[in-house]
Amino acid sequence: MSDLKTKQTDKSVNEFLSKIEDPIKQKASRQILKIMKEVSKTDPKMWGESIIGFGNYHYKYATGREGDWMRIGFSPRKQYLTLYIMDGFDKYNELMEKLGKYKTGKSCLYIKKMQDIDINILKELMKESLLNMDKLFPGQ
Repeated sequence: MSDLKTKQTDKSVNEFLSKIEDPIKQKASRQILKIMKEVSKTDPKMWGESIIGFGNYHYKYATGREGDWMRIGFSPRKQYLTLYIMDGFDKYNELMEKLGKYKTGKSCLYIKKMQDIDINILKELMKESLLNMDKLFPGQ
């Protein structure tokens, strides 16, 4: 069984963000950083080369595969700001309807521009997800 390649590192979050060449994407990334720090009440950590995560939890699947991952996080990808909402979106239909313009994957929320979404709804989505993660992984 292979190890998860993306792991928490000691690299500087601020240094990573300062290297984002697009000033609009850098500003949006700093805005997401501030929101996630406020909502999670944890300090940001780099995960791999390009993901900023907040908090962590240990998971173990029935297959025996296990690892550590962030509770919420984001990455300023080339096309989208990718936000990681680890418990997915199925429980949050009402919030998702009010969020604005976005795309989703299983646990990924893809945003082109911050102006496309309602920041207050995004904060509520993050809070609800973190509360749910606390239930799923208590004491971590």
